Amino acid sequence: MNAPDRYERFVVPEGTKKVSYERDTKIVNAASFTVEREDHTIGNILRMQLHRDPNVLFAGYKLPHPLQYKIIVRIQTTSQSSPTQAYSQAIDDLDKELDYLKKGFEDEKTRFEEKLRQGY
Repeated sequence: MNAPDRYERFVVPEGTKKVSYERDTKIVNAASFTVEREDHTIGNILRMQLHRDPNVLFAGYKLPHPLQYKIIVRIQTTSQSSPTQAYSQAIDDLDKELDYLKKGFEDEKTRFEEKLRQGY
């Protein structure tokens, strides 16, 4: 079969950076970030988080090809920010949001297990 091995979807090859940056030479304050071994799940979440930033003028992503396991995120910002700052801030905000969700889930799980122990 011509399909690549399944592990190639997740494992970043040696010598390859997880995220690479390329400044756009035609548009001011614009850049592309190539994120290896990710798909629509991360691309859409990251795009939506970037749209929450008032300094981001444009944020979008694309999958170049279904058999290439990478996304390309394009960001354009105002002069008060840079694409790298917006990208870093979006990642930090998502990390905090996911920590909050994880804590809420674990707290609810603990409450549920306690109720089960009490016989409810």
